[in-house]
Amino acid sequence: MLPISVCMIAKNEDNHIEECLKRLRPCKFEVIVVDTGSVDRTVEIAQRYADRVFHFAWCNDFSAARNFSVQQASNDWVLIIDCDEYLENVNLAQLEEAISLNSRAVGMIVRNNPYSVQGVRSVMSERIGRLFNRRYCHFEGIIHEQVCSLDGRETEVFQIPLTFYHEGYVSESGKRMRATRNLELLLHDLEAKGPSPYIYYQLGQNYVFLNDLEKAAQYYQKGLEMNADPAAAFVQSMAETYGYCLIELARYDDAMTLLKQYEQLSDRADFVYLSGMVYMKKGVWDKAIEEFKKASSFPTCSRKGVNSYQANYNIASVYETLGQLDDARSYYRKCGDYAPALRRLKELSAS
Repeated sequence: MLPISVCMIAKNEDNHIEECLKRLRPCKFEVIVVDTGSVDRTVEIAQRYADRVFHFAWCNDFSAARNFSVQQASNDWVLIIDCDEYLENVNLAQLEEAISLNSRAVGMIVRNNPYSVQGVRSVMSERIGRLFNRRYCHFEGIIHEQVCSLDGRETEVFQIPLTFYHEGYVSESGKRMRATRNLELLLHDLEAKGPSPYIYYQLGQNYVFLNDLEKAAQYYQKGLEMNADPAAAFVQSMAETYGYCLIELARYDDAMTLLKQYEQLSDRADFVYLSGMVYMKKGVWDKAIEEFKKASSFPTCSRKGVNSYQANYNIASVYETLGQLDDARSYYRKCGDYAPALRRLKELSAS
């Protein structure tokens, strides 16, 4: 049994919490659930699976609730998850070795978030800090809380063999409800603490969920103008999501400027794919094909398919636009069972 306590906060999560807790059982972690005011069956279900269940009076401060949950753990090493995050993969032997070598650093899990592109469901993967030793770290921030060191030093990170599927991002209505709830807290945090790239990033994310791309773009731009470290995962996400907002808003010249400003991200399949999208919207066909082909050469990506079937689909679309139908068919076939590509192959065969 690893000396790790899973700490969760919950409110009205009876549609998620049972699946979450059931998937944790084989790991034999200590499980702590802190309820913040549920009126459904959340507490009843938690009591069946968790080692201990506590109650915390909600005070509009996620860090306060998180830190309370951490205080209830029997172990110093704590793993933070949400009720709508379901364990997919774990290697307990590698996890034990990782924590033995990284006493003060923050462990980064993989979280897979589903989303839809061109009507087809896909997945975006991200690394987020969720495992830490409470003797050295705690949470800060009333909303979209972050793990910070207790002594104020910059936290180091390490990768851990834990992957979760984030069920909460499936429902569009769920996105909007959370974004509306979080928006007020984020704006309060902005007023209380002043501007920061991370708060601007989270504000942008919330406005994307609310489908207000103009506002999202404004906040992403403000965050990037603060010259945050491009090596930070949230900055990479902010630059790329800002680029997609600009494309949706038909601000292609601004998107071209963004590509030039963040050339250092060209070692990421996701940014290279975004570059291909911008060139395609500008009608610079040769550069679009070049970028999509480059994207398809990367072994990994965050948004599923940008280094494979999505890149190949767009190459095929460009070739079709140019009237090079044999090349178009060739690249549509490279998309495998990607539904939009199969439709185009069928339509081209019929024409």
